[in-house]
Order: sequence, then structure tokens, then C-alpha cells
Amino acid sequence: MPQEYSGIIMLVAFFAIMYFTMIRPQKKKEKEIKAMRDSLSTGDEVITIGGIHGKVVKVSDEIVTLEMPFGKQRLEFSKWAIGSVTKKGKEKAPKEEVEETVDDKKEEDK
Repeated sequence: MPQEYSGIIMLVAFFAIMYFTMIRPQKKKEKEIKAMRDSLSTGDEVITIGGIHGKVVKVSDEIVTLEMPFGKQRLEFSKWAIGSVTKKGKEKAPKEEVEETVDDKKEEDK
């Protein structure tokens, strides 16, 4: 009786291994790409799946308008055509705090 089930057990084990090595990582990557495309904002520098570099100037539900670095031309792309974000735009630079040292205070007193 156990020999009859060995073929089925091997088949189930094969599909389980395939799921964890191929299908699951692909779904995870698709989620990451979707999140990246949904988080697009003006000022981001992107590369399309066709290799075109540009800066995002407008984002709507399904269309992204890119400004090209040459000639300041604007092209519209579907969101799914954005391959990667090279630089996020509109990031606030951290404020630099200037601390007074003891030497600075002594010079002010003179």
C-alpha cells in the first residue's frame, strides 16, 4: 500500500518545491514593482522598460508624463512601462545644525 502512494507523494513534493523556488519569489517581485509604480511622484527620475531616461512631471491614474533631459520634451507613458526609479524627487534635505563651541563664545565676549 505505501508503494502505491509514493508516486503521488513525489508529485506533490515536486510541485511544492517548484512553488517555493519559482512562483512565490515571482509574486513577491511583482508586488514590489507595483508598489514602486504606485509610489511615483513628480520629481522622480525613472527609466522606462524601453531604456528611456526621464524625470516625472505629472502622474495620473494610468499615465505618467516624463520630461526628457534633451530638449525638455515631454512624453506620456503608461505606468506599467516604468521599469525602475533611479532617484526619488522632493526629498527634504536634513537641516544642518550649527553648534557653538566654547571658543566661539569666548570670541563673542571680547
